[in-house]
Amino acid sequence: MPEIQFYTGENIPLELHKVRIVQKLDLVPVERRAEAIAEAGNNTFLLKNKDIYLDMLTDSGVNAMSDRQLAAMMVADDSYAGSATFTRLTDKLKEIFDTDYFLPAHQGRAAENILAMTFVQKGSIIPMNYHFTTTKAHITRLGGYVEELVIDEGIKIESDHPFKGNFDLERLEDLFKEKGDRIPFVRIEAGTNLIGGQPLSLENIEAVADIVHRYGKLVVMDASLLQDNLYFIKTREEKAKDLSIREITRRISDKMDIIYFSARKLGFARGGGIAIHDKELYLRMRELVPMFEGFLTYGGMSVREMEAMAVGLEETMDFDVISQGPLFIKYMTDELVRLGVPVVTPAGGLGCHLDATRFIPQVRQEEYPAGALAAAVYIAGGIRGMERGTISEQREEDGSEHLASVELLRLALPRRVFTLSQVKYAIDRIKWLYDHRDLIGGLRFVEEPSSLRFFFGRLDPVSDWQDRLVRAFRKDFGESL
Repeated sequence: MPEIQFYTGENIPLELHKVRIVQKLDLVPVERRAEAIAEAGNNTFLLKNKDIYLDMLTDSGVNAMSDRQLAAMMVADDSYAGSATFTRLTDKLKEIFDTDYFLPAHQGRAAENILAMTFVQKGSIIPMNYHFTTTKAHITRLGGYVEELVIDEGIKIESDHPFKGNFDLERLEDLFKEKGDRIPFVRIEAGTNLIGGQPLSLENIEAVADIVHRYGKLVVMDASLLQDNLYFIKTREEKAKDLSIREITRRISDKMDIIYFSARKLGFARGGGIAIHDKELYLRMRELVPMFEGFLTYGGMSVREMEAMAVGLEETMDFDVISQGPLFIKYMTDELVRLGVPVVTPAGGLGCHLDATRFIPQVRQEEYPAGALAAAVYIAGGIRGMERGTISEQREEDGSEHLASVELLRLALPRRVFTLSQVKYAIDRIKWLYDHRDLIGGLRFVEEPSSLRFFFGRLDPVSDWQDRLVRAFRKDFGESL
């Protein structure tokens, strides 16, 4: 998209779409918000949608579809086997990734399960730039280990490094020399989710693949956040600035053995799958699809979503489409920086990330500052974010707490969903909360699942800090919501 300059000098992102369908939202009073978060066990996943104004929990499955995607859903072929819809989707993946084989799955974590069951065994080591929650759970469940090899800059909150998701190539090489016999594949996550949606460079991706292939092992890409990563490669990497999005994508896919993705992110639909170059690898995984997902031509997905996915993947090759998310995220991030609110920089993909460690330094990591901040942001504005810190980790085998490298509150910006005024509202309420940050206290578990506890664990505040926050809000805003 060409840069748009405003005569007034404002620097704001410009939407290249118009809204044709709307959904009514409710903003409940602050007292109700405090009640709702208590009922949810201070876990934003357990909030009910009727109590939420801006749902910034995730961009998974909640992106706005285009008119072309909705139209495509009307021509879906719902045959159980041999569906023409499946053929159209596999043809589109072939066109974009040049992969000959595709295994459909109902979403990204289902693809992770198939990959883990095929390649991971007790003692396996899976190197990756950074883990994702469900990816790690599938690997450790089978007795494997995750080895994070992101560059040191990756876990620095404030930075000007354009590609904080890059692999540390020297550490990767050393790991292969020491324990290469235990490594079945290396996972590359395009747009490291848990450390701020930070991208990798094309140069780093290709270098990682060259190292891995030299040792005769597989390269697997989690492409769920590929669209943002493509945007950052195009705009931040000098050697790629003259390449089209389609050319960058092909450069990446040519280096991969397997590409899996959640279409709830990539493609703006609800589903996922595994795209594969090699027939032997395809056959190794194929039997797991009808066993756990569905037949090979739908894999647990609605064929209507598959039609939308094919169109969404094509739209991902359009720079104007994939620029919208990063531009809105950058605007929100830059405004919070201007207001002195601690956030992850540079702005990455997926969402704006608040640094809970600096936002509320009085809350010890053992009292879950990112989770506490998520509850506080909801009380302050009816805004639902997602904790990406120690609650998102899992305990060590001896029961001790595994403290996260970073404590972030992710405020996702689903594509083409929020207006600029809504983003400004979120900025305003976060700034108010930051000015009252001394009121915020920690949390403690009262119901703790053994794995993936961030999904359905329940916590209580360690003091009456939420009541005091409500009183401060009412004092400053009067009868306003």
